[in-house]
Amino acid sequence: MRVAAAIVSFLLLAACDTGTEQRDAVASTRTVQRGYEPVPPGTVPRGASAQAAALAPPGPERTPALLARGEERFRAFCTPCHGVSGRGDGPVVSRGFAPPPSYHDERVRALAPEQIVQVITQGKGRMFPYDDRVLPEDRWAIAHHVKELQARGVADTPRQGSATP
Repeated sequence: MRVAAAIVSFLLLAACDTGTEQRDAVASTRTVQRGYEPVPPGTVPRGASAQAAALAPPGPERTPALLARGEERFRAFCTPCHGVSGRGDGPVVSRGFAPPPSYHDERVRALAPEQIVQVITQGKGRMFPYDDRVLPEDRWAIAHHVKELQARGVADTPRQGSATP
């Protein structure tokens, strides 16, 4: 009886080990790649109308919670280039990247929050689009934070490296 139990145990354990010697040759990050298929004419991708509604002006109501969220998202996504105060003096600029325009330039101060949201969504100049990185409600929060920075006049001091008058 013990011999039969040992044989059955051996067979069960041997069956569990089948194929392990081939695992080293198989990539653990296999992906299925499909060719690009454009959206058929006359159709709308899922979620497109909800995203369009979320980006439509006038956006969410400006509240202290929205401004706090905007500051937090601004620090995460915008400060590497634009700097904490929006002067265009972020850490990447000190490492050789071209500085972005200051939020306190007259041209940028004239932008409405919906225009800032559009720039975040589509990008402009050297800035690439953040539509796949920043949620629509966070784009509005960032835009309102930028307007708050402009209203506070945080960047009254000149950029680093520029001559003082």
